[in-house]
Amino acid sequence: MATLEELTDRIRRAAASGDGLDRTVKLDLRGEGVIHVDGASVTNDDRPADLTVSVSRADLVRLGKRELDPMKAVMTGRMKLSDMGLAFSLQPKIQALFERAV
Repeated sequence: MATLEELTDRIRRAAASGDGLDRTVKLDLRGEGVIHVDGASVTNDDRPADLTVSVSRADLVRLGKRELDPMKAVMTGRMKLSDMGLAFSLQPKIQALFERAV
C-alpha cells in the first residue's frame, strides 16, 4: 500500500495535470497524516479547508480504484465529510483526481 508521502506525491502530480479543484480539500487520514489540496498546491500541512474528508489511507486508495462506493463509505461511517452538499458538488472532480492518483 502507498505511504502518505507516495499518495501526496501522486495527488500533487494529478492536481498539476488536471483541472484541479476550485475549493480547498483536506484529506484527514485518521491518525496517519493529512493531505491538503488547494488547486495545484498539495501539501501535508494541516490547514483549514472548505471540505474535510476523514477516511483511512486504505479506503482512500479503494475509493480511487472505485473498489469502494463513496455513498456506501459515508453511510457506513468509513468516510466522514465536513460539508455533504459541497462534497456532492465536488464529487466528480475529486473522483477524477483520486483516479489519476492511484
